[in-house]
Amino acid sequence: MQTFISSFLRANKRLAVAFLLFANVTLYAQTKNSLPVSKPEAEGVSAAAIDSFLNATAQSKHDFHSFMFLRHGKVVAQGWWNPYQPKLRHSLYSCSKSFTSTAIGFAVSEGRLSVSDKVVSFFPGSLPDTIKPYLAALTVKDLLTMSVGQSSDPTFAVASAKDDWVKAFLALPITYKPGSQFLYNSLATFMLSAIVQKVTGQKVVDYLKPRLFAPLGITGMDWEINKQGINTGGWGLRVQTEALAKMGQLYLQQGKWEGKQLLPAAWVAEATTFKIDQAPGAPQSKKDSSDWMQGYCYQFWRCRNNAFRADGAFGQYIIVMPKQDAVIAITSETSDMQGELNLVWKYLLPAMQRKSLPANATADDRLAKHLAALTLPPAAGASNSTNGIFNKTYTVKPNALNIRSIAFNSANGVCHLTLKKDSVTYNLDFANGKWLPGQTELQGPGLVAAAHEDFSILQPYKVVGSYGWNDSQDLQLKLRYIESPHTETIICHFNGSGLNAEVEYSFNYGNNKIALHGELLK
Repeated sequence: MQTFISSFLRANKRLAVAFLLFANVTLYAQTKNSLPVSKPEAEGVSAAAIDSFLNATAQSKHDFHSFMFLRHGKVVAQGWWNPYQPKLRHSLYSCSKSFTSTAIGFAVSEGRLSVSDKVVSFFPGSLPDTIKPYLAALTVKDLLTMSVGQSSDPTFAVASAKDDWVKAFLALPITYKPGSQFLYNSLATFMLSAIVQKVTGQKVVDYLKPRLFAPLGITGMDWEINKQGINTGGWGLRVQTEALAKMGQLYLQQGKWEGKQLLPAAWVAEATTFKIDQAPGAPQSKKDSSDWMQGYCYQFWRCRNNAFRADGAFGQYIIVMPKQDAVIAITSETSDMQGELNLVWKYLLPAMQRKSLPANATADDRLAKHLAALTLPPAAGASNSTNGIFNKTYTVKPNALNIRSIAFNSANGVCHLTLKKDSVTYNLDFANGKWLPGQTELQGPGLVAAAHEDFSILQPYKVVGSYGWNDSQDLQLKLRYIESPHTETIICHFNGSGLNAEVEYSFNYGNNKIALHGELLK
């Protein structure tokens, strides 16, 4: 069957026939603006089990930001950990890749390209002087399956050093036969984005608007672009959590939405089934415990329990479970992505039964209250100090962040921080015992913060700030970038006229702190 599908897609550039490969998946009507909601038990899910899942997340080291659970096409649970909110977008990191793959699927269905097309055919003006055989043989499918054949992932080296990523990618040596070995490669996904733009004349985000986003009622999305004006493809998409749930439901329904076949069912099956082994030769015991050793698809991962997922760094997930007719969307920040998935398999997978369960108003009420009360704690500590450091400015010695001075002021219980960085001044506000909303032009922490990109589309960044004094009379400032997974924390120790501070980014998990040393400006 897999061979037939591959041949079908190659031979029929305009896919006029859509068929369902999973007949046991029931389709449900959706409205464009929101997903239908139902009680867990009505959809065969234990509300008490979902509550246990939430309790487990609270006891874990994972920083959950949002969660949506769909069964039979209906929302049975959803929650956002304050200060994250339903209307906020969230950076997806590599979960973006599955949207890029979807754009390729639309382009294939419209006859604009095929997965067997050679990559060099799209960029005649960007090729190296000598086109070696492996580069000449490289196909769109090799990009989709992360099997370019390069010996190491070139993404960070190219993105942080070059403006023309297409030309830089095509100049890289290919060590192994394309299609023969898996190597995670976000720059390969960027090349898919560049191919879509080449054959459609539109950035991926614009190409997807009438084909995917508008039919699903997804609005407000944005996607990072490089200096060439091409969506980054392998990362950089920001959408609301509900958009993740809708994307998963579309794939669960084999590309159908509101009775209309948006994406060919044949493509959905092709894109979400095993294509290449990430770890050939690994012991079966290791494969049985890892969701990263179940096979890679077209920018989707296979999971244990016969599921598949879109997957982004620090725990951005769309988990699709065809057998259970379920979708789970998660945004978060974690250093242990497998640990998050383990919670899903431990608590939510067994919570689903084939038939509806008896109504349980007590469990439903307990779950609803729990979901409404989800929160992430602000900075701990008192609201004042005997140090009397407010209304003072400190000049800062040369440092990795290029911060030249830090000023502290206080008014109406709010700590105002003024940073001079290079030639720009940034003002940040922090409240005690709660999160204070704000916005800033100061770029937040992130894996691709050093990339040659146009970050202006992300500005101003939405943030919330909180502060507290600890028992050692150190000031802790926590700044969450709430449209990203990340948080910045500054611990300030005041010693007479001196300031010693440490800047810590949440994704470093206590490592690579940046020291700042300052003197009181007199």
